[in-house]
Amino acid sequence: MKNFVIPAVLAGLMATGVSFAAELPAAIKAKGEIVVAIMPNYPPMDFKDPATNTLTGLDYDLGNALAERLGVKIKWQETGFEQMINALTTDRVDLVLSGMTDTAERQASVTFVDYFTSGPQFYTLQKNKALNEITDLCGKKVGTSRRTTFPAEIAASSKINCEANGKPAIVVIGTEGSADARAQLRQSRIDAAVQGSETLSYLKNQEKDTYKTVGLPLTVQFTGLGVSKKKPELSEAVKGALQSMIDDGSYQTILKKWDLELGAIKTVTINAGQ
Repeated sequence: MKNFVIPAVLAGLMATGVSFAAELPAAIKAKGEIVVAIMPNYPPMDFKDPATNTLTGLDYDLGNALAERLGVKIKWQETGFEQMINALTTDRVDLVLSGMTDTAERQASVTFVDYFTSGPQFYTLQKNKALNEITDLCGKKVGTSRRTTFPAEIAASSKINCEANGKPAIVVIGTEGSADARAQLRQSRIDAAVQGSETLSYLKNQEKDTYKTVGLPLTVQFTGLGVSKKKPELSEAVKGALQSMIDDGSYQTILKKWDLELGAIKTVTINAGQ
């Protein structure tokens, strides 16, 4: 996909002269490096450029810009999504920046610096002419990653849109990830799928005339940058650096690069997810 330097972002960093290095934990300042967990399987948030097999995406660009503003080098560590919180709480990584939804359940283990909004959305193949509204999915098989909050949100939507109206429930099929759900959809093993709304425009651009969305996003969710609860000073440093990027426009430049302006926030929050 797009793989280029963002001059406006770099210029903005140089122009502000702002550094939040002094607010970092002593251990991070001493090593001059921050280790960040990422799982590059969720474009355009996190993925590998197919031409170069190198990391790219919104989170990658945002993390690099944040590290520069914090005055440290960044070391990206590819980590299985289900292992990320454990890696954070056991200090194997300093941050998680990989499209993780900020939820009340996860807040028990992790502090989230919220940096983006999105929501789960139904989609299907364009050839499925009869599936255009959420109510058309009642009694149908819908796949989604079992590691996300999406199965519960599909079930909640089913109760409101299907069962409350005397229609059969949506059948939730847990998958190994978004790619697995898409494969099952193309193989007609499921009727529709759910993934984050932030990914669907990218998906439709990559595979022209293949997919269509069904209804609006089910909820609006905060995506958070995960920090160990043992490191409140790191959370505050990241929050300040990110807010400065919003204030000078460099944050918006990164989102625009990936056509994700609709998910932009204006004020950085901590643990705003529900």
